[in-house]
Amino acid sequence: MNTSMRVFFVGGGISYRALFNWIQPGMYVATMLGSPLFQILFFTYLGRYAGSQDDAFYIVGNAMQVAAMAGIYGMTMGIANERQYGTLQPLLATPANRLAIFSGRALPFIANGIAVSVFGFAVSWLLLDFRPAEGSVPALAVAIVITTSSCVALGMLIGSIGLRARDVFFGANLVYFLMLLVCGVNVALDDLPGWLAAIGRCLPLTHGIEAAREIASGAALGDVAGLLGTEALIGLAYATAAYVLFRVFEAEGRRRASLETY
Repeated sequence: MNTSMRVFFVGGGISYRALFNWIQPGMYVATMLGSPLFQILFFTYLGRYAGSQDDAFYIVGNAMQVAAMAGIYGMTMGIANERQYGTLQPLLATPANRLAIFSGRALPFIANGIAVSVFGFAVSWLLLDFRPAEGSVPALAVAIVITTSSCVALGMLIGSIGLRARDVFFGANLVYFLMLLVCGVNVALDDLPGWLAAIGRCLPLTHGIEAAREIASGAALGDVAGLLGTEALIGLAYATAAYVLFRVFEAEGRRRASLETY
């Protein structure tokens, strides 16, 4: 394993263990599994009462959306907390490959988000009698991976902003709940005002949720390739913007010591 790969895998794993506040098993279960479970149950039963959509609409939307908790909050913490805990300066003093440092932090959160989303679908199958179309599970897994990665990319951008912002978690909260509103999780995009729907189409989740719903209804992976491709491109755009911002703030911090102040 060369140096960059070691920084990517080992460095990312160590950073996750050191900075991720949900690492204790009890807190992880309550936060990363308990909250998604009750979110899925709440919106599914609310949807049954309202009668506007079937159960699958709410189950798929929320089971995909819960991955954003790890992607947005986790990834924001994974970058911004380096500054808060005083470890950013020694990290940036190393000659290690910056892309490996930056992208390596995303891998544990992608895995975490996938696990949470899979848990959401599993409990929906167990408690809500959710049954996706026969043979749809592999394609649904592809949609989960792409959508979770896209959410993590947005979290990387917020985390990079946190290298300069005083209160990045206000922004993380705002973005997370905005996605719950405008990404078609519980309200179809066609029912939103045009400007809100346009915002939703520029964010992660929207196209991934739409693709997952079609897959669960029986569509083949090729039928939703356009949606998943759009979701992947959105994630790539956010990841690129996040890395550029990270390097800009690093260079600015060296000149003006801005990474040392709040």
